[in-house]
Amino acid sequence: MSTPKPVGAIRLSVVIPAYNESLRILPYLTHIARYLGRRGDSHEIIVVDDGSTDKTAAAVKQLQTSQPAVRLIQLSRNMGKGAAVRAGMREARGEMRLFADADGATPIQELERLEAAIKAGADLAIGSRPLAARDSRFTIKARVHRSVLGSLFNLVVRSLGLHGITDTQCGFKLFRAPSAQDLFSVMHVNGYGFDLELLYLAQRRGYRIVEVPVNWADQPGSKVRVFRDGFRMLREMLAIRRNHANGLYPPLPDTKALAHTVVNADLEATIPSAGS
Repeated sequence: MSTPKPVGAIRLSVVIPAYNESLRILPYLTHIARYLGRRGDSHEIIVVDDGSTDKTAAAVKQLQTSQPAVRLIQLSRNMGKGAAVRAGMREARGEMRLFADADGATPIQELERLEAAIKAGADLAIGSRPLAARDSRFTIKARVHRSVLGSLFNLVVRSLGLHGITDTQCGFKLFRAPSAQDLFSVMHVNGYGFDLELLYLAQRRGYRIVEVPVNWADQPGSKVRVFRDGFRMLREMLAIRRNHANGLYPPLPDTKALAHTVVNADLEATIPSAGS
């Protein structure tokens, strides 16, 4: 079930997966809508309710009465974050397409940093907390044990073939429309490991990925269970490698050179200060 697509060209689509987020999604959505409204660009905000059992859908519908750019897609059952993002991206119409976590851990203003990377030639611009932690101009508020375990997780992921990326799991990623259309049309992972599948395929399909430092603050009520979900994602990574080796992902419609590029954005030269 979904609300109708808007008519006409859309510059930006924002996709927000949501599962039992009734207590915090309304303030964040309102903030996003007001921010994008001030910018003046045409946009749509697509909330994908991943089979919530609370009043998430009702909260979104409440906002729709005053913010017509907000759309709601309701999945019939809880399928996982990857499935929710995939559903939203397949419905998106923007020239650029952002997915952002519903908890608002990354301020929506950080979009400007990712847009600068896209304008400079990236196909995908992805938020990076480790890059931000190295620069005093950025603020990262994270629990110590999650930071340590996240670093270990990324070391293992790199050893499994996802090279050159410091932060696979930051829920703030921006795409050019063609790259989003291609990648989300071939992805299969429904759970948290979808980020790994996304980036693994993007590298092997020759897309230019730029990591961008972003401000980030850990939010209470996280649904990620560090150990259980971490091990599950690593199993999914092994399955992704196996599926790719077995040719289960269809090739690019237009075959191009597949030498992938991952760039850590130059903090001084290419990334602006985020606006308000």
